Amino acid sequence: MAYLEGKIVFITAAAQGIGRASVEAFASAGALVVATDINAAKLSELEGVANVTTRVLDVLSDDSVKRVVADIGHIDILFNCAGVVHAGTVLEMSDQDIDFALELNVKAQIRTIKAIMPQMLERKDGAIINMATVASSVKGVPNRAAYSISKAAVIGLTKSIASDFTSSNVRVNAICPGTVDSPSLHERWAATGDVEAARQAFAARQPIGRIAQPEEIADLVVYLAGATYTTGQIHIIDGGWTA
Repeated sequence: MAYLEGKIVFITAAAQGIGRASVEAFASAGALVVATDINAAKLSELEGVANVTTRVLDVLSDDSVKRVVADIGHIDILFNCAGVVHAGTVLEMSDQDIDFALELNVKAQIRTIKAIMPQMLERKDGAIINMATVASSVKGVPNRAAYSISKAAVIGLTKSIASDFTSSNVRVNAICPGTVDSPSLHERWAATGDVEAARQAFAARQPIGRIAQPEEIADLVVYLAGATYTTGQIHIIDGGWTA
């Protein structure tokens, strides 16, 4: 995509899953990628990849975010990928669960946006992609109270920012995946005590009959980064789950 050639892309939770697939997709598109993650060991696996530099980053720390962004300088595109999934209904949800879900799934996005957006406004150009999910205001999903509440807030955040800053040519969109193959998903399967049964149950939720691969979600992230007339939208990619 010509628009992305030489653009500087900042990605959180870049060491694995959708984040890592997005790093590779942006780099292949000619962008210069700053891959950030709190997991230094996993992040080091990206060192030496063409068009990619790495930074250890704790998105829960305002000081850490400001320091890393200041060190990088110019940033054209932000992909907020960091997040956490809690299991449980609202009756099972602890204060700690909802507080942490809001902290990592929502406030961490706000931190990076507030650190990076001023330069986008000054240039009158920029793209922000926020990670949401269909388990939000899009669709009720059992046993995901804290997760769904926080991700619904991401959709509200996305639309609010787009409404405020569209006239400055800063495009803000959210992606809403269904079930995506990732290390955290495998951990949730293992926690059930029957990995194969859990895998089949998760796959069966999507009418397409399978779980998405991270690379398929990364393709949408890259598209939205270069979609210069799209803003304030949620983009569902869920194998027909919400059709």
